Amino acid sequence: MTDASFQKGFADQNRRDQVAFSTLASVLSMILMPMGAVMDRYQYPELSPFFLRLRLASSAIVGLAWVWFRITGEKHYRMFGVVWYLAPTVFIAWMVEAAPGPMSPYYAGLNLVLLALGVLSSWTFVQNLASALFVIAMFLGAYYLKPPPRSVASLFNDLFFLVSTAAIVVGGSCASYRQRLRAFRLRWELDTSRQNLEDSNQKLLEMDELKNRFFANISHELRTPLTLLLAPLEDLLHRFSRALDQETRGMLETMHCNGMRLLKLINDLLELVRLESGRTEVKREPLEVAEFISGLASAARQVAEEKRLKLETAVDPALGTLLADRDKLEKIVLNLVFNALKFTPAGGLVRVSAEKQGTEFVLSVADTGMGISEKNLPHVFDRFWQADGSSRRKYQGAGIGLALVKELAELLGGKVTVKSEERKGTIFLVRLPYQEAASVPKAESGAQAEEAGGAEADGAGVESEEWLANLYRRAELFPAITSPQDSVPLAEMPRNGTPPRVLVADDEPDMRRFLRSQLRARYHVIEAADGQQAVEKASQFLPELVVLDMMMPEKDGVQACREIRRHAPTRNTPILMLTARADEETKLLALSAGASDFLAKPFSTTELHVRIKNLVESHRYQSHLSKQNQVLENTIDQLKDTETQLVQSEKLASLGRMSAGLIHEVNNPLNFATTGLYALRNKAKLLSPEQREEYLEILADVEDGVKRVKNIVSDLRLFTHPEIESRDNVPVAEALGAALRFLSSQWKGLVRIEQELPERQTVWANRNLLVHVLVNLLQNSIDALKNKRFDVVPPLAAVGQDGPGHAGAGGPESAAPEQPTIRIDGRLEGQRSLVIVRDNGPGIESKNLDKIFDPFFTTKDVGEGMGLGLSICYRIVHDCQGRISVRTEPGRFCEFTLDLPAGQGGEQGGTERWSDGVME
Repeated sequence: MTDASFQKGFADQNRRDQVAFSTLASVLSMILMPMGAVMDRYQYPELSPFFLRLRLASSAIVGLAWVWFRITGEKHYRMFGVVWYLAPTVFIAWMVEAAPGPMSPYYAGLNLVLLALGVLSSWTFVQNLASALFVIAMFLGAYYLKPPPRSVASLFNDLFFLVSTAAIVVGGSCASYRQRLRAFRLRWELDTSRQNLEDSNQKLLEMDELKNRFFANISHELRTPLTLLLAPLEDLLHRFSRALDQETRGMLETMHCNGMRLLKLINDLLELVRLESGRTEVKREPLEVAEFISGLASAARQVAEEKRLKLETAVDPALGTLLADRDKLEKIVLNLVFNALKFTPAGGLVRVSAEKQGTEFVLSVADTGMGISEKNLPHVFDRFWQADGSSRRKYQGAGIGLALVKELAELLGGKVTVKSEERKGTIFLVRLPYQEAASVPKAESGAQAEEAGGAEADGAGVESEEWLANLYRRAELFPAITSPQDSVPLAEMPRNGTPPRVLVADDEPDMRRFLRSQLRARYHVIEAADGQQAVEKASQFLPELVVLDMMMPEKDGVQACREIRRHAPTRNTPILMLTARADEETKLLALSAGASDFLAKPFSTTELHVRIKNLVESHRYQSHLSKQNQVLENTIDQLKDTETQLVQSEKLASLGRMSAGLIHEVNNPLNFATTGLYALRNKAKLLSPEQREEYLEILADVEDGVKRVKNIVSDLRLFTHPEIESRDNVPVAEALGAALRFLSSQWKGLVRIEQELPERQTVWANRNLLVHVLVNLLQNSIDALKNKRFDVVPPLAAVGQDGPGHAGAGGPESAAPEQPTIRIDGRLEGQRSLVIVRDNGPGIESKNLDKIFDPFFTTKDVGEGMGLGLSICYRIVHDCQGRISVRTEPGRFCEFTLDLPAGQGGEQGGTERWSDGVME
């Protein structure tokens, strides 16, 4: 439905409504205006003749407009819609002006005109508003043309009621217009939907006709090649039965068995098409009911015995011989019997009975099977319907049998009903008209005899027709039920050597038998009858290939494939999916579930062998390659660990050799400086008191600098000659102070250092190794901060007075610009001591997080680092029974957490705060 067509439709409907309303309003105007003369006679007797002429003139104008409209057609409907209220309005206003006195009660007539506009018009809001304003304007005009004296009070009184009426009319007409628009839209949508449904129904009917024609044509075309396949097969099985080996005979019997199943399915489809098209004829003939039922039961008894079921028959002797269509009644009975045998578990009972009830022949097939749920009972006779329509259904079938029973019963003038209770059983009742065989016309019998005699003269043609009829009858008797013995997979037999194991899962015993015969020469074949067995046996035997059918009971191929992929030992096992559905959606579904390859039925044995060979060999190569890769990875890890240790040892050794001479050269001047400072301090007493204070302050600064140099030299000696095996209570603040002194030249005046540690926090570790870890972490943070651009900030000397703050660590608390900041926090959690180093640098990209502790991994430029710092930190922390972890947000911060054993026996409490290396 388009907006343009809807608007046009509404406009047409509005035009029709306006013509109808205008006609009615014109009639009322022509009648009511002259009738007002009665009121004129009592209200204004002296003016009644003049008023009568005005009234008649109004009616005449409206009448002429109506006649003119009828003559010229509906194209002037808008003008016609205006005249019916315009004429009365003008003449009533004229009478108001002509009436003596300050005001006339005839203004009420204008209220009636407004009321008619609201009730008898289909105009829009704007049209009704314009009409109401016109009526009010005519009233005001009549007032101002009225000769004095004029009553202003009466004017406002009458005008108030007139305007109120107009407002009500305009508002009501607006609501009425919207209501009419809504109602028309609903009618329009309903009509459009009905038209679409009619069009769709017509298309469905045409498609149904095409479908039936296609089924009929394709079934006929399939019958011919299928017959040419079955005839040679039966000839081979009968003529060369003894000469054939067991495997060849088994393959021929499988081919014949499935050919008969296909022929029965084609015959059922053809019968449905004939029934729907109305081309099926009923051929009644005398039928001995007891013999007929007994013969069909004998044909089905072998199937019942294979399933360990009891099949009983009971026929009412009163039936005798009746007129019936043998072929159609046979199809009804066989479909119901085989359906009962299919859904009845071992040890159950199927009972077929026939009796006469009044004028009806009643056939009953009862079983003690699984029953049908109440919600499914209305659908059991629908075409192609199955209670379990999923790909995991347990019972085979196309959903044709019961639909065929229903249509055949109705064709014979009867009906079929069903009663069922879940887990107790089902009863099908077929009621047909009872006709005794004595009513067969003799002429018909003679004609049949003549036809039989003529057929005998045809010779070979008769034999061919008899063979085809016998073939079709045997197909009807062929059960679409899997034998319980065939459903059980063969037991796994041990094989000499180690051939590849292939698991074949299919609920069709014939397909399993065929695949086993094709594969057992090269592979150890393991069989599974459903998806659940496939999953279990895949975990049990760990095959090198799994062949799964798409549609199986318990679990279909897709679900079984997913579960095999979820199980770690079979996660990489190749899976070949078999299915009769070759559409793209099915292929994508199988591949997305984890299938390695897809093979559509029917398939050639050559293609089957090639695909299986490629998948098995590929799996073996991958398994071998995976083992080699694992060995290679372990070797590489060992080499990396060894290389890391060698580099670290060489690095420390070189640093130790270099620092030994440096320490010796530095210590001698320091001793001289210390001695000189002592002498200078003794000289302070020789100075005047006003000079002594400044002198001692300068001397204290020099002594502090010398002391710091001594501490650095001492730390360097311990760092380059560590006792890595020793463990002790290491004060975190002391280790952190040493690390900061080592790096003071890199952060002083450039990076804000914030520290918040519990008082006397200690860790159980090697002091020098802990300092090494902190130096590496702080160095990384300083390097990262150099690579991030910050806003211009105040001098750091001023910032250092601001307190501990968290600037840049978790978002600034004040409006001050962000500045390069490294924050060190300490925390105690039970027997663990945590040290957290956080900077507000660029952070670490997520793709690098898994590699930052790998030896020789670095994101720095060539020459700026070897990628060993964090790897060494990881190993040192791990050796101290600790953990190191990282948390980062690119562009905002990076945070390393050292989780180490807490110090033993020491008291820890309180909190120390630093800012820019100064204790606060």
